[in-house]
Amino acid sequence: MAKDKKGKSEGKKAKAAEKKQKQEKKAQKKEKVKASKVEGSDAEDVDLDAVLAEYKKAQEEFVKITETVCEAPPKPRSSATFLASPSNSNQLLLFGGETWNGALASFYNDLNIYYTDRDEWHCVTSPNAPLPRSGHAWCRGGNQKDSVFLFGGEFSSPKQGTFYHYNDFWRLEPSTREWTRIETKGKTPPARSGHRMTYYKNYIILFGGFQDTSNQTKYLNDLWLYDTQNFFWHSPTLPPAQLKPDARSSFTFLPHEQGAVLFGGYSRVKATVSANKSAKGASQGQRNILKPMVHEDCFFLRITQPPADSPPNTPPNVRWEKRKKPANAPNPRRAGATMAYHKGRGILFGGVHDVEQSEEGMDSEFFNQLFAWNIERNRFFPLTLRKPRVQKKNAPSEQRVGRRGRAQANEEELLKQLAALQAGSSVEDADAMDIDLKAGQEPGEPEKPAREMPVSMELPHPRFNAQLAVQDDILYIYGGTYEAKDREYTFDDLYAIDLGKMDGCKQVFKREDDTWVGSDDEDEDEEDDDEDEDEEDEEGDVEMPDEEPETLISPSKRKKKQADEASMADTASTAGSSVGDEESEADTTAISVDDGLPHPRPFESRRDFFNRTSNEWQEILMTSLRWKGIQPESLTIKEIKTKAFELSEEKWWDCREEITALEDEQEAAGIGEVVSLADKGDSAPGGAGRRR
Repeated sequence: MAKDKKGKSEGKKAKAAEKKQKQEKKAQKKEKVKASKVEGSDAEDVDLDAVLAEYKKAQEEFVKITETVCEAPPKPRSSATFLASPSNSNQLLLFGGETWNGALASFYNDLNIYYTDRDEWHCVTSPNAPLPRSGHAWCRGGNQKDSVFLFGGEFSSPKQGTFYHYNDFWRLEPSTREWTRIETKGKTPPARSGHRMTYYKNYIILFGGFQDTSNQTKYLNDLWLYDTQNFFWHSPTLPPAQLKPDARSSFTFLPHEQGAVLFGGYSRVKATVSANKSAKGASQGQRNILKPMVHEDCFFLRITQPPADSPPNTPPNVRWEKRKKPANAPNPRRAGATMAYHKGRGILFGGVHDVEQSEEGMDSEFFNQLFAWNIERNRFFPLTLRKPRVQKKNAPSEQRVGRRGRAQANEEELLKQLAALQAGSSVEDADAMDIDLKAGQEPGEPEKPAREMPVSMELPHPRFNAQLAVQDDILYIYGGTYEAKDREYTFDDLYAIDLGKMDGCKQVFKREDDTWVGSDDEDEDEEDDDEDEDEEDEEGDVEMPDEEPETLISPSKRKKKQADEASMADTASTAGSSVGDEESEADTTAISVDDGLPHPRPFESRRDFFNRTSNEWQEILMTSLRWKGIQPESLTIKEIKTKAFELSEEKWWDCREEITALEDEQEAAGIGEVVSLADKGDSAPGGAGRRR
């Protein structure tokens, strides 16, 4: 009995020590978060143009293009670009990207090259490289097969409160590692992120993406073609009646012998919901929101080049043709599923499907399935790994068959007998002697032993927005994002799969993500578990069952932000609307600057102000009418909107002096292209996990 008590007391001491260690670890983590917040406390007020100018100045200090061997793979990142080098079959190119650690965002503009034959990472620095960015797009040049073309992307402040879209266009020569910014005459594509690019003969094709404005995220469906021979951007004019893809980003865009093919994508579409679900009938009101949508349609872009005798800047003939939905498409539909081109087909991996929306967020299911999309047949085929066949080794006597085998056996026997005679032995002892048949050959240079890489019969961990590249029938999967509770995991790994053999998934490298410093619900769960354990120990030392394995369906704060859809098409949420305690009349309300009611923005007209806050003013009006004993149902919708507009107009004029001062300050500072996410209601940083 004494031994049992002693064992239990030792167990309690061990648990107490473990709990203390956890608390110390969490305290260090909180200090790290606090420090990062202090360092980036002014992140929302940073001048992005000044920050980018500093980057450019530091970059110009590089005198020439240098390539150095890295001791380790590059830093983990998402929303980067990954491509098999068009000039060297043993190199993979990785450029840009961003990392979100829960508190601050970091952007990159380093060019990293992985040598597949040497298992080495090289980093290239250049005085003329594009500025740091993520969400950009690049592709190899059609007729200029040894070049890579890059367009657009985005950059943000450390807290992602303000951001900047690029509209610059670059060419990379992978053989020389030289970047060149391309300046063209005429119209060029507007700044954007999340777009896709591919190639056809002497054209670089660009489509889609999104732009963030202070009011909303605008998805694009404009088409641009860059002529690499005449150095000119074409924006084809399509017939009004012609069916074309809806606006979207993060879609698949693959080359075709007659143009290009497009599949899937992600966007937010307008939807109408009740503004006040607790009310009845017409008093509920309506508001517009942008609802997430995963596209599953497919289009073929047919391009016909102009006649040979046409003027240099003659645009090609372009036509969108809608195809049937691909057969056997991945089910359920998923966002963030990336695809790489390989011999007339697309290789698709990963993705995420939003399962259920609740008050606490949105549950998601992540995938690690691999599919091949046959472009001509418009059909998906699942790809599975299979163990390589083991061939049975035959006996030496059975291995030599035929005339050549018998001749080689006779030659070996004669050489053994000759060696026995030279050694002074009898011919009978010749069978016991070993003969080196390659003794007369010149020894070759010893090959560098390759590092043994673990091979698994399971595909990489489920994720979305992974980077894919195919080089010599080998599929390479780099990085990606996964979410658990309120944490975003940016994978720091690289895998290789032989698409011809499908005999396993080779792990090139894998590192754990130790950069996260943001808040994590897991800490609170651990505290609750510790308290529960202490209570159970006091009651009767009950044994705790093993923890269940982590499920692939988990809530996410980012998806909660998407579910709330604070970035509305032209309205704001009515949840925070409040009315002053004392109001003189229903249509003339005295409003102070800090009364919590809708506030005009700089450069916003009266009409734009009302369009953005219409539902809130209608709710304020109806609440005021009820206080005065008037039923809003007695008024028509037109009368309600008219009186709501009068309220908003009065507020607009009351704030005019303050807003004019802000407009003058912003004009003096040259601020025009910087956008605040706080204006959109996206208070929670999106980080790397944004699917747009």
